[in-house]
Amino acid sequence: MTSMSTGSKAPALSGPPKASFWSHLRYVVSENPVTGLAFGLFALIIVAAVFGPYLVPYDPLATGVGAALQPPSISHWFGTDHLGRDVFSRVVVATRLDLLISVSAVAISFVVGSVMGAFAGYFGGWTDRITGRLVDTIMAFPLFVLAMGIVAAAGNTVENIVYATAIINLPFYARMARAEVSIRRNAGYVQAARLSGNSEVRVLFGHIFPNIMPPMMVQISLNMGWAILNAAGLSFIGLGVQPPTPEWGIMVAEGANFIISGEWWLVIFPGLALMLAVFTFNLIGDGLRDLVDPQRRT
Repeated sequence: MTSMSTGSKAPALSGPPKASFWSHLRYVVSENPVTGLAFGLFALIIVAAVFGPYLVPYDPLATGVGAALQPPSISHWFGTDHLGRDVFSRVVVATRLDLLISVSAVAISFVVGSVMGAFAGYFGGWTDRITGRLVDTIMAFPLFVLAMGIVAAAGNTVENIVYATAIINLPFYARMARAEVSIRRNAGYVQAARLSGNSEVRVLFGHIFPNIMPPMMVQISLNMGWAILNAAGLSFIGLGVQPPTPEWGIMVAEGANFIISGEWWLVIFPGLALMLAVFTFNLIGDGLRDLVDPQRRT
């Protein structure tokens, strides 16, 4: 016969400890090495943008630091251009400007586009119609051609490049925010927030908007690469940043004149930097998707 102690209490059942963000991040990185590679490359880009001007061996604007059109060597890792400027120094320093343009443009388009889309999806009516017609008007043009027209009309300054890039990226956030808010505006937690006495604006931005952030963050990472390509493309055709400012698009455009004569390094190295940046942001988009959506984790 077994005896039971009436004074003892059964231990309380507790679920598994909630994983912190960092432990979840480590899990995703370990599951998918490509995600770890993406964040490593992103850290490298940030270091080059912040500390690059202080780490490069030569002044990127100084001419005659070496003989012109010299191939890669120990003294000039990426060679020199037609003015004797060190290509490696110019490629590294250009990271700051290209990253600044893309971050500023994507930030503007995200804030404006997501707010417009959120209002359109939540309130509907004339707000939805006006937002829809504006987005349709922008999307009716080839986006890069539209950016060219804006910069050509307003002037090829860094500020106008940012504004043009923000305008052509705006429809992505407006459409996504509208769709996500439309799905959630009658959800149970939204109805409970209304019954609690919250205003409609507070319900929208305090309860619905935080729940649409995961897909929006993935869209931000993808648009970062597109913004860098857009800025470099404008500079390549002469509508972007002007020489002698170090910028990847300008360097590719200048180096294109020397490909036939065999100075391949003038195009290859800035082109590789541009490709690496776009590649990194695309991979980060996949990594963020894995972080916020475990069902789609690869």
